[in-house]
Amino acid sequence: MLGWSIPLFRIRGIQLALHGSFLLLLAYVAWEGWTGQAWTGMIWSSFTLVAFFACVVLHELGHSLTAMRFGIGVRRILLMPIGGMAEFDAIPRQPAREFWMTIAGPAVNFFIVGALWPAKDWFDQATTLYSLRGLVLQLFWANLVMGTFNLLPAFPMDGGRIFRALLATRLPYLTATRRAVIVGKTVCALGVIVALGGESFGWWEGRLWLLAMLFAFIFFAGETEYRALLRREREEAHWRETLARLQRAAVVEPPVLVPPILRDGTPPANLDEPPLLPR
Repeated sequence: MLGWSIPLFRIRGIQLALHGSFLLLLAYVAWEGWTGQAWTGMIWSSFTLVAFFACVVLHELGHSLTAMRFGIGVRRILLMPIGGMAEFDAIPRQPAREFWMTIAGPAVNFFIVGALWPAKDWFDQATTLYSLRGLVLQLFWANLVMGTFNLLPAFPMDGGRIFRALLATRLPYLTATRRAVIVGKTVCALGVIVALGGESFGWWEGRLWLLAMLFAFIFFAGETEYRALLRREREEAHWRETLARLQRAAVVEPPVLVPPILRDGTPPANLDEPPLLPR
């Protein structure tokens, strides 16, 4: 499914691509804007969505550019309806590198929040949704929510990877990953319950199906990544053992040199010269 993508352009050599399903989201948002305020609503709703995903791209560039500083290649950044995903050549096993790579994404969002903070005086009750002030207000809260949400310890989200990096300073990498996945599954299960059951507690109206689907996706993505890592660890251990067996089998014992013996049973006086046999 990740192959259904449309290449856009490159940023610092990183391919930016759009998943095909993103066009469905854009069409839905445009339709919602049209039903709200005709052409004005459609244009502003579409532009707001594009501006929001521009912030998503900046978030992923925070991860990607930090990874490139550590010598890790970035194949592409893929934009999907549920967010963005940077595809790296490898995930570093050094806890410090993974920590800085991961924290760079939410840091970009909080930087944008700080940049938009002086505009908070615009935010009053007279602010309309389809206006520049409304756009700034939405981007302010969107980046605040995006940065905070990504710090939830739900592996493989940013917070889950940060949690694994901290665990990996004291535990083996595979064990740290397994514990991060267990915590992440717990967070995702609670997230689904809250998204679908929050209406019962009067927190909001209706059920947040999109949020529940997002938590479900994260739940299975974490388990998938752990199983892939476990399989790779087992394969590497198998090949290491195979190589060790081949190296042991290739070792040849040096020949044992037995000194020559004369007919009378005594060794020659000078072993460097051939023995003199009697005529």
